Amino acid sequence: MAGENDFTELTGPIVQPQDTPSRGARDLEAVYDIPVTVSAVLGRTTMQVSQLLKLGRGAVVELDRKLGEAIDVYVNNRLVARGEVVMVDDNRLGITMTEIVKADRAGS
Repeated sequence: MAGENDFTELTGPIVQPQDTPSRGARDLEAVYDIPVTVSAVLGRTTMQVSQLLKLGRGAVVELDRKLGEAIDVYVNNRLVARGEVVMVDDNRLGITMTEIVKADRAGS
């Protein structure tokens, strides 16, 4: 019976799916070099200009966050994640992402 044991030999390199970027990933390559502004907001406060002008070296400004509370990470003024401040080197800070914030497309 034809077809029961018919095999077609495949030649050429075996390509695993992870070796070839998907069409979507290739389409994104066009935006990889576009600069974006990333901001990490430790907290916020509101004060009068007169109070602001009185601030000097060593002044403490109380923020609306508690010690250990997650900070907000913005990309181009859009909230994208929350994270924790970590020490990268002896004198540099970084952020460990703890939560990715889903975009609200209904409001955009």
